[in-house]
Order: sequence, then C-alpha cells, then structure tokens
Amino acid sequence: MLDKTKDIYVSAQSWLDEFERALGKPDAALKRLFLADGFWRDVLALSWNLQTIAGADPITRELAARAPKAAPTNFRIAPNRAPPRWVTRAGTNTIEAIFDFETAIGRGSGIVRLVPDPADGDRLKAWTLLTALDELKGYEEQLGTSRPRGQAYSRDFRGPNWLDLRNASRDYADRDPAVLVVGGGQAGLAIAARLKQLKVDTLIVDREARIGDNWRKRYHALTLHNQVQVNHLPYMPFPPNWPTYIPKDKLANWFEAYVDAMELNFWTGTEFEGGAYEEAKGHWTVRLRRADGSRRTMHPRHVIMATGVSGIANIPDIPTLSNFKGTLVHSSRYEDGENWTGKRAIVIGTGNSGHDIAQDLYSSGAEVTLVQRSPTLVTNIEPSAQLAYATYNEGTLEDNDLIAASMPTPLAKKTHVMLTEQSKELDKELLEGLARVGFKLDFGEAGTGWQFKYLTRGGGYYFNVGCSNLILEGKIRLKQFSDIDSFVAEGARMKDGSTIAADLIVLSTGYKPQEYLVRKLFGDGVADHVGPIWGFGDGFELRNMYARTKQPGLWFIAGSLAQCRINSKYLALQIKAIEEGILGREEGTA
Repeated sequence: MLDKTKDIYVSAQSWLDEFERALGKPDAALKRLFLADGFWRDVLALSWNLQTIAGADPITRELAARAPKAAPTNFRIAPNRAPPRWVTRAGTNTIEAIFDFETAIGRGSGIVRLVPDPADGDRLKAWTLLTALDELKGYEEQLGTSRPRGQAYSRDFRGPNWLDLRNASRDYADRDPAVLVVGGGQAGLAIAARLKQLKVDTLIVDREARIGDNWRKRYHALTLHNQVQVNHLPYMPFPPNWPTYIPKDKLANWFEAYVDAMELNFWTGTEFEGGAYEEAKGHWTVRLRRADGSRRTMHPRHVIMATGVSGIANIPDIPTLSNFKGTLVHSSRYEDGENWTGKRAIVIGTGNSGHDIAQDLYSSGAEVTLVQRSPTLVTNIEPSAQLAYATYNEGTLEDNDLIAASMPTPLAKKTHVMLTEQSKELDKELLEGLARVGFKLDFGEAGTGWQFKYLTRGGGYYFNVGCSNLILEGKIRLKQFSDIDSFVAEGARMKDGSTIAADLIVLSTGYKPQEYLVRKLFGDGVADHVGPIWGFGDGFELRNMYARTKQPGLWFIAGSLAQCRINSKYLALQIKAIEEGILGREEGTA
C-alpha cells in the first residue's frame, strides 16, 4: 500500500502535469480538470488582473484566452512549503497543494484544491485554483542571499556616506518621486516597503506630526482586536515576545522603527491638497502643504491613496442635536475618559469604537448611556472573533497568506456563515442576555458574520472585551435611538418624557466612504470615473482595491495589517510592471 502522504503528493503533481499539458490543447482537455462549480482566482499571473472566475465552462474559456500570451509552465509542488495534505475548507474535505510555476514574464505560486467528482467516477478535479504572480523576471527583490552589498564593499572615503544618501533621498530637493503614497498607516508603509524593494522611488506623505500618530492619537485604551501572529508588516515580523493583542502606542512606535529600518521616504506634517492627471505627460500634478506652511508641487506618475477609511467623519444629520450645550465630539476626536470622571456621557453608535469608548468612560468614573442606532453583531473577542484566523496559528506566514488569497469570495462567505454559527453557540449566554435587555442583534448579510460586515461597510460589529457585560449588569445603560424624542440643552429627551442628562455626547458613527475623499481631492470627473471603492458590488473582488482603476495612475490600498501585507505585494508588482513597460497604464491593458 502506498504511503498516504506520497499518494497525495503524486495525485497533486499529476493534476498539475495534466493541467500544464491541457493549457495547449482543446478546451475539453481543460474543462475535464475542473468541477462544474469550481473556481479559478488569478492574481496578475495570467490576466494582469485580480479576478475570480466561477464554473468550469467560464474557467476553460478564460484560461484558453489567457494562456497563449502568459505561457505558464513548470508547474510543480513547491519544495519548501507545506506539502500537499487533506484539509477542510468551507466545510469540504479536500487535497490542498501549494505549487510554483513560471510565466513568460515572471514567477508565481498557487494553490489547487482537489476533490473527487462523483459525476466522473470520483476523478480528482480542481474545486479551487489560485495562480498568483510573485516576481517579475529580471526585477527580483534583493533579499537574503541576494541582498545588496552596500558601501562597505567599495567605499568612497571622500564621497557621501549612508546617512548623507538617506537624507538626500528623503528630501527630494532635485527630483519628484515616481509614486506618491497618501497616508502613513499600515497600508502606506506596506506598499512603500514593497516598492522600495522593487527600486521604485516612493514618497509617503501624512498630515500627522509623527509617524504612527494615526494609531497613537486614538483613544487611550485601544489595542488591536486580532492577534499578533496575523498582523505583521512585510519583511519585518513583530518580535516573538510581543503581546497577543498589540497596544496602539506599541504599534505606533513600531511604525516609526519600521520606516527607519526599511529606509522609507516619509514626510510628516504634510497635507495632500489634491491633484490633476495630465494624460499627455502620463503624470499627476499634485499639491502638498508642508508642516512649516510652505507648498510643493510634484509630478508623480502614480498616486496611491492609503488613507484607509476616508478620514472624513460621518456626522449624521440629527435634528435638534444642535440644541445640546455640552461637549459634542466625533469618536475620531475622543481621547481619554479621565477627562470625564464624575461626568455624564452619551455614546451614540454600537460598533467597536462606540463600545470601547463607553467602557473607557465608565472605567474612568463617568456615568454612561450607550445609544444603539441599528442592529449590531456582537461576538466575544476570544475565542469567537479569532476563529477566522485559525490557520495563522500553525504553519508559516507565507503559506497562510497564500491560503488567505486563494479562497474565492463565495467560499469565504460560506466559511464565515459556518464560523458565525459556531460563534453564536459559543456566545449563546452573552447573546441571550443582550437580547433580554433590548440590544438589537444581527449576524451580517445572510449570516456571513463580522468579516463581511467589515469588507462591505467597514463596521457594524463589536468584539466584546467587557462592555457587553457592563451592559448586562446595568453599569452602562442601553437606549435605542428610536426612543429619543429630541436633543435638548442638557442632553436627550426621551419619548416617555424622561431626560438623559449629559455633559458629553460622542458620535461613534464611523466615516464616509473613500469616494467622498476622492471627490474632494480630485474632483467630480475622477470620482465618477473611478466609481465605488471597497465592497463587492456584483463581483467577487473588492471594488477598485489593489488593482488598476479606470483612472490611470490612481490606486487604492486599505484594510487590516494582514490585508495590506498580502495585497501590497500585488499592487507593487503592477506599478513596477508599468514602470518597466511590461504592463499598460490603462485598466485591462497588458
């Protein structure tokens, strides 16, 4: 009897061999390799797009159209990665194999998941296939054994040293960057680091006074809500002694260290005031205002918006709110509950920020009322909120990132429905208690849970770190926004005639979509041309994220540290390919 591990390896490699042969044959040879309801996700490797194709017939047609030019070859089980194995994904038992391959212009990696097809004598067929570009031939990153030699190898004792060169690079006194990154959070740092390794001249600008202030200036008690093993930046993992949940100031300080260690060009205290694209010249004319009030015009070929959320506070039009005579702040401006000891506060909004701010105020000795405007998903931070990251508890970061990239959206949704049901059972006592006290719960569209709330609307959920328990104990009062009749000078007057007195009202009502910022900075024409940003619309990929948009030279990157780490690689490869003339600037051209 064959060793089971060897048998799985042989089966996976046999499928890859047959797949490579079939790419040059009639469509029928390809079609018989995929399940009728299978998926192919291509990340730049064959299509120069981020795209997901569903169904054996569409997959066959797209592969037949793309393969001749891309010329994929040398498909083999990746020798230094997790070996082929049986796993369960989206409730299906499948052989999962990581492989390497080459194309005419680059090298890539992928994952194939094989399951028996009962309609074809249990023949192993592809349920999902990922093909992802890793590097461009001739433009490989200089890492590890191929690292640059540096000045010590051939020193010029009378010329500039490393620090002189770094200062000159950062100053941009006599040149413009090829790429301007707007925003210095995890998205901006990740893409700038990737471009740096590809030798694309890149400048980050951020309006805050200090690197990391986008985290440092958030409310006092903030820590990340997912665990450290998921959250590394490219090239520099967090030290192994770091806490499971990273405090905001620790992360902010790491951002400073990261910029220095990765030699990223970064201008703090710099406001991006907008720009216009000059199509004939293939570059932008952008306006920057420096910390000292001076202005600089630059002509980058690419602008990457890495502002995450738009940064424009969503302040709903609440009739009578202007009657309130106390302090009114949006959650983005809230700092510390210690300023409100012995005072009364109303927090409007029941997402993560609303709950955390309410808990911070209560812990500081304030009397707090939390006001719910719409149903909210609640899940305990452990173990429920961490179920989605289970793969990151074992294996390498590189393998887990590829696994994350490989899951087609429909199967990811199916997975998150299952995880949501699991978390509802784990959190049953908490959820039943919240329902008893009048908290309105939901579990995402079609039960897809918090992850898809984040991917479609950027919020609408709370990871319970104690505030829900305080609500159940009556220590933080809960009210429904629909029960408020009006706001008055001293607080909120309820429909039953009572008044909730307040010295402070915090609007934890989120941010406007990125489209608002695009319209403000680039005008209606660009905003209308680009269209919606984030969410899925009718497709399987996030709209206008990590890929070419309809506006040449305008790119978007956002998301969690993990999303930015994974997708910055693919965004950087596209820009490098454009810079080297391999890829066209226009969307869909190659």
